[in-house]
Amino acid sequence: MKRREFITLLVGVVATTSLSWPLAAHAQQRVPRIAVLLISGPEFMGPYREALRDLGYVDGKNIQIEVRSAGGQVSRLPELAAALVRSKVDIIVASLTPAVTAAKNATRDIPIVMAPAGDPVGTGLIASLARPGGNVTGLSGTGAELNSKNLEVIREILPTARHVAIMANPSDPFTRPFLEQIRKGAQAVGFDIQPIMVSRSEELEGAFAAMIRERAEAFIAQASLPLKLMADLALKHRLPSFAAQKNAVQAGFLASYSASFAERGRDLAGYVDKILKGAKPADLPVQQPSTFELTINLKTAKALGLTISPTLLARADEVIE
Repeated sequence: MKRREFITLLVGVVATTSLSWPLAAHAQQRVPRIAVLLISGPEFMGPYREALRDLGYVDGKNIQIEVRSAGGQVSRLPELAAALVRSKVDIIVASLTPAVTAAKNATRDIPIVMAPAGDPVGTGLIASLARPGGNVTGLSGTGAELNSKNLEVIREILPTARHVAIMANPSDPFTRPFLEQIRKGAQAVGFDIQPIMVSRSEELEGAFAAMIRERAEAFIAQASLPLKLMADLALKHRLPSFAAQKNAVQAGFLASYSASFAERGRDLAGYVDKILKGAKPADLPVQQPSTFELTINLKTAKALGLTISPTLLARADEVIE
């Protein structure tokens, strides 16, 4: 190669490289945006953020967490999910079946992490636990075990009770298996089950009136319903309240047997970490919880005039006073 040609080629390479370096640097500096789609309150966000920090991800530095809540209105989830997709977030962490369903309906490209979803195979969110396929992976709820345990807790607190109402959300794809699981568990502990369907917050007053008329002695609430409002109404009507979500007890429910929030946070952070490092949701097996916790709200028990046995209190992982 002649000297003049070599110099011309070298100048071209340098010029091209000098233009490409800032673009590459800009791409490397881009902060991944992790969306969290919720039906209502913050739920697992504390343990989730802590677990992300343990993996080296700090919100506002090397990741950006964007929380979107439907404020207890499931009907708002599709528009929130669509807005997240339009804003081109990198991952959507969606809590509970309606939120995961809304996210999946909004995108087939952005990775979605269930946090968790009930019966994700039965509701069509994934192909299988081992190989979920598509863009959805994450955590599967263990509804049958949890609801059976909550029925056992009701029996321990209310040994003579017979009538238990179930507050269910007809717009939640998990509602049918949720009710089926409770009906099966109720037979073992001798409860008559009364399903009460609630689609909107405005229907809750009527739902509680119906439970009182039917002489319900306690109720279990589905997690996709507005738990804080239900907790307040339960105290007003002096009705013991139970759920398979620890945050329900934090909101004022009497008791819950639920999956560990700390474990959930660690597992969710692990999925986010793997996806940010290039893993595909289709190849990440769905996990089920292995650690559970009993939470009792002693303040609520006292307000209802109930005495919790020392044996049950000793077994509780957390007692709210």
